[in-house]
Amino acid sequence: MNILIVAATKKEIAPLLKQIRTLEHKPDVLITGVGMVATTFELTKIFSAKKIDLAINLGICGSFKREIEIGEVVNITEDIFSEMGAESGDDFLGLSDMKLTDKKDVFLVSLKKPAHPVIKDLKKVRGITVNTVHGNKESISKVVSLYKPDVESMEGAAFFYVCNRFKIPAIQLRAVSNYVEERNTNNWNISLAIKNLNEVAAYCLA
Repeated sequence: MNILIVAATKKEIAPLLKQIRTLEHKPDVLITGVGMVATTFELTKIFSAKKIDLAINLGICGSFKREIEIGEVVNITEDIFSEMGAESGDDFLGLSDMKLTDKKDVFLVSLKKPAHPVIKDLKKVRGITVNTVHGNKESISKVVSLYKPDVESMEGAAFFYVCNRFKIPAIQLRAVSNYVEERNTNNWNISLAIKNLNEVAAYCLA
């Protein structure tokens, strides 16, 4: 099986990269760069050039829900481009509101695939994908009301979109580094999130 590990930055999977060097059957690794555009471009390039049987997106994320602990690794099974639409005064119009799609909310769902036992035990959550991470009480309240997300990232929906178009089974695993609130990096724990994320990923590849 040809497995592709996808991450926005090397930092997020640095511990895993060391382990991969010791594996007999090494997965391919793709560092896309941050954001939806970079992710879409790099994934399209590799999917067009090589047969991939399973793509796994690894990264950190922010959580809207306090019941998800800092450092917890979650399985994102639904994701959406939450900023795609139009403003109408104080309201936000999604693509379905604008009659540009007949699908409500246009969630991108991971394809059905055999789940690793480790992944089965992870909390399944809904994500949104953004260009600008939320750090304003009003905008946070609006997006929670609109989409009821659990977490947010800057690449997840793009990853699912390209995988779905190429019909490649996709798994998105992220570890929570912070809560979505007014920006305060003193409350973040990126090192713990990366540690836990890489431990889960290592079990999946073992």
